[in-house]
Amino acid sequence: MLSENIKAIRKSKGLSQQELAIKLNVVRQTISKWEQGVSQS
Repeated sequence: MLSENIKAIRKSKGLSQQELAIKLNVVRQTISKWEQGVSQS
């Protein structure tokens, strides 16, 4: 599942949701929604 992959890869890289959000130029809430499977866009 995409949501599980995002979370697993983020954690394996030692990144917080905020740090990943900055790298992807999105807000932290977007990462949270992706990881919860709420939004995939």
